[in-house]
Amino acid sequence: MTKHITLLLTLFCTLYSFSQTQDSKVTIGTNYTIKSTILNQDREIQVYLPDSYTNSKEEYPVLYILDGQWFFINGVAIQKSLRTPGAIPEMIIVGIKNENPLRRTLFNGERQKFTSFLKDEVIKFIDDKFRTTNERVIYGWEAAAYYISKLILEEKDLFQGAIITDGGYASEKLVESFESDSDVYLYIANSKRDIYYIESTEEFNKILKKHNPENLLWKYELFNDEVHETMPHLAMYKGIMYYYHNYDSLVFESIEAYEKAGGVPYLKSYFKERAKRFGGDGRIDNSTKNALIWLAWKRDNFKYFSFFMEEFKDVLETKRYQSAYWQNRLGQFYLKYKDYKNASKFFEKGIKDYPSSQFDEVMKEGLQEAKSKL
Repeated sequence: MTKHITLLLTLFCTLYSFSQTQDSKVTIGTNYTIKSTILNQDREIQVYLPDSYTNSKEEYPVLYILDGQWFFINGVAIQKSLRTPGAIPEMIIVGIKNENPLRRTLFNGERQKFTSFLKDEVIKFIDDKFRTTNERVIYGWEAAAYYISKLILEEKDLFQGAIITDGGYASEKLVESFESDSDVYLYIANSKRDIYYIESTEEFNKILKKHNPENLLWKYELFNDEVHETMPHLAMYKGIMYYYHNYDSLVFESIEAYEKAGGVPYLKSYFKERAKRFGGDGRIDNSTKNALIWLAWKRDNFKYFSFFMEEFKDVLETKRYQSAYWQNRLGQFYLKYKDYKNASKFFEKGIKDYPSSQFDEVMKEGLQEAKSKL
């Protein structure tokens, strides 16, 4: 026993020692210095490229983050984590550093100068150096939120989406004058515990409600568990999800939610609209078809299970269902509800296409029962 313990300790120490020699720094993005003639100073920006950038020829949308010194890493983390289920596309992330007290001066008293810097130097630099689409989203907290509130209404073709938090306001005159031929998204977040800026955000919300400008798709949300310093991270996540609200496949928590949304006509309109924004053929995707079949099965709703199996029968020919496991699962559900014809069909396919599987015996038993009832 002592010999075994000694051996294990030696192996652990060897592995630990090896791991120590393999240490390397984790880097997120690259710092660039722009020699700004507009601001007459050197300005630092941070750029993160998606994982697929090097090995592809694709063009990518860009998320611009004001006060990148604080929020750039958060933007990268959200982009990478939301990519796992495919909730948003891969994006280039750009952080623009703005240290105090300079940031307040630029965002307020020298707004036009900063806009020229943003448009003619930063965006130009990014578009010239990297493969970008014309889809841009901008994010700002506190002083930057006030700046972006006006920017998104004045420069409506520069950004397709804006996310602001812990601040923000635009005059009634500016809101009334907004015009755009295409949709512009504006997401606003705050907390009643942000005692510094909640009044202006609430007033901005009232003005937007009153005029509700055409093609300005805006949303205001309160997260009253948060405070001034904790809101920006949650707001960035919520804002990105709002902007890409129809990028991902559809998932419903219940059959009632599916019915309330509008059923198959709603699915068709959703994917048609998604194709307009992000490309694609506009047809209901397989992930949504799978999710609805599984929802009906999980909720033990045979009526909708039968409907979805017929409505989305093409998805049953995809690779996901090509196994004895799935042929048995589907056959057993039909058998449970005495649909012996369909139960026999899936059992027969499972036995024929996947002989000697671990489900062979139970499928044969199910087939025998179904056949005896036909």
